[in-house]
Amino acid sequence: MKYKTLKGLQDILPPDISVWQHIESTAKNIFKNYGYQEIRLPLMESTDVFIRSIGETSDIVEKEMYTFQDKGKRSVTLRPEGTASFVRAYVEHHIYNDPAPQKFYYMGPMFRYERPQAFRYRQFYQIGVEAMGIDDPKLDAEIISMLSSILGSIGLEGLNFEVTSIGCASCRPDYKTALKKHLSGKLDEFCSDCRRRYDANPLRILDCKVPSCIESRKGAPPVLDFLCKECKDHFDGLRKYLELLKVPHTINPSLVRGLDYYTKTAFEVSSENLGSQSAVAAGGRYDGMVREFGGPPTPGIGFAIGMERIIPLIKDSADGNKGPDLFFCLLTEEAAEKALILAEQLRAGGMRVEMNHEQTSLRSQMRKANRMGAAHVIVLGEDELKSGEIAIKYMTDGKTKRSSLQADEIQKIIKN
Repeated sequence: MKYKTLKGLQDILPPDISVWQHIESTAKNIFKNYGYQEIRLPLMESTDVFIRSIGETSDIVEKEMYTFQDKGKRSVTLRPEGTASFVRAYVEHHIYNDPAPQKFYYMGPMFRYERPQAFRYRQFYQIGVEAMGIDDPKLDAEIISMLSSILGSIGLEGLNFEVTSIGCASCRPDYKTALKKHLSGKLDEFCSDCRRRYDANPLRILDCKVPSCIESRKGAPPVLDFLCKECKDHFDGLRKYLELLKVPHTINPSLVRGLDYYTKTAFEVSSENLGSQSAVAAGGRYDGMVREFGGPPTPGIGFAIGMERIIPLIKDSADGNKGPDLFFCLLTEEAAEKALILAEQLRAGGMRVEMNHEQTSLRSQMRKANRMGAAHVIVLGEDELKSGEIAIKYMTDGKTKRSSLQADEIQKIIKN
């Protein structure tokens, strides 16, 4: 074969695409109930948008961004995550002037150049959420509860919700000092990236996935021990409201998000069924980011769901994998014309209907209906047109039910 997808990219084909649509439509319905509006952001931004927000010492900026010069000699980057693009739009369009909280969601591809592996691609898809303008742990709890509702509604089970606080600009310097003191005698045991981050941003060491680094940083002081009163009160409030909303969760003081802009609340959702790539969603607060982009001081919180992580967990059970509700097997041209009309009427009533468009034997048509996963089959020929009666065959058990050749009666029988 001459042409293939580039390494780390994928084609999403039927029937898998129906699972994606099932997840997206479920999320959209829940977002509507919580008052979130859709926003669509460009795939490409000025490179500075991501360097300023994500952090120069992050793996994303240092190793993973697709950055190039356009024909105008400007440095542009395919977006590696959604929050930076959102905040740029939030400030540019003065959305902060609207009543708070301002709530938005987006869906689409992100791009990172990293080693492709299970559930990790160079073009990957996320469902992202951002809520702006309110610094209250009730909003944090609500957004985590909404995430739980989405994941539960699409059929995910056995998930672990982990929450923590990573402090703020007031208390984090003390924690960095304590962390550097703990790590100072072990630097030779860490990878070259971590040794470099020791001075630039020691918190990055806690996010490194190199096994030797994970082992060497054991015993590091937990950030929760260094929270200022404001951050501690916020985190205590979050825990109280999560209990009130009955969202099962655990406290993970070692949880560190991989982006520089996070403050206070951080959380991650993982599944024991995904191996090493276990995270399916994650998020947190970024209360200083709007000001970094030139806007007024504005708190914000959000999360992102990794589509490629959750697809394998529900692929076999999602309703979107079902075939048509009804398949017409046709024996004459007159039958095909009648079926064409009936199919349109039934589709208008919300049914999924397919029909044969080729001159093939009845046996061949039945095989086709079976391969498509049709729930019911109607054989339509000269006798059925004359009598005005048909037999609706149930493909699961082979039983049949009689019906008139009327769309409303066919639909009533099938749906009941």
